[in-house]
Amino acid sequence: MARAEYRDYTGVRAALCDSEPRWLADELSSVNGLLARFLASTAEATNPQALHHAEHLRLLQEATGSLGPVLKIHHQNLAALSECDFRRSGAFPEISRRGTELLERSKARLAESSAALAAAELLKAQQRWLEEAPARKATARETWCTPDPKVGNGDLYFARQSPNGRTEWFFCDGLMVEEVAGGEPQLITPEWLSRRERRRIQSQRYLDAAKAYPASDIDRQPGSSVGSGTAPAEQASRTD
Repeated sequence: MARAEYRDYTGVRAALCDSEPRWLADELSSVNGLLARFLASTAEATNPQALHHAEHLRLLQEATGSLGPVLKIHHQNLAALSECDFRRSGAFPEISRRGTELLERSKARLAESSAALAAAELLKAQQRWLEEAPARKATARETWCTPDPKVGNGDLYFARQSPNGRTEWFFCDGLMVEEVAGGEPQLITPEWLSRRERRRIQSQRYLDAAKAYPASDIDRQPGSSVGSGTAPAEQASRTD
């Protein structure tokens, strides 16, 4: 990402204050520049929607394993600078002020790395959940439904909660119970049902089955909590 030359003066015979001031100013400024580039190049690491999120996250992950020692030594060198006779001359006051600021911001950015990586992994899991949703529903239908289910049997085979809070319970005969967040469950009947088939439908049977479906079995996006409108698992059993 960037290069900088710096020296660890701890235990060195030639102390930092014995260094040639112009050379030392270049050295400290070089590390300041590296930290500034690090902050600019990882600014979008914690925003999954940002244009350069993936690249910035990768750089932040790399820096997690390499930048720590640099921060430690730069902190020591800036602290030692405060003891030098030339600390108030030339560019040193600004180098010290800027370096201290960049150190604090860089430490805070590194501290965000774990959360940023976890957020990125969660986003990937959520995308997979969305992509694989049709397959999970189809598998559940094959598992729990007979080949030719009769309208009115009320056999429930799958339930899903969308990220917006809407919950759907799917029945083998093509009917569905839907609950919008904050609303009451409603039975949804297909348009293609004949009058005879509609007479077989007992609405309460479907609503009761949806209510009794285990909350823990509802298919939810990773990271989502158990929402309202579902019965506690210990009160329910699958209808089959």
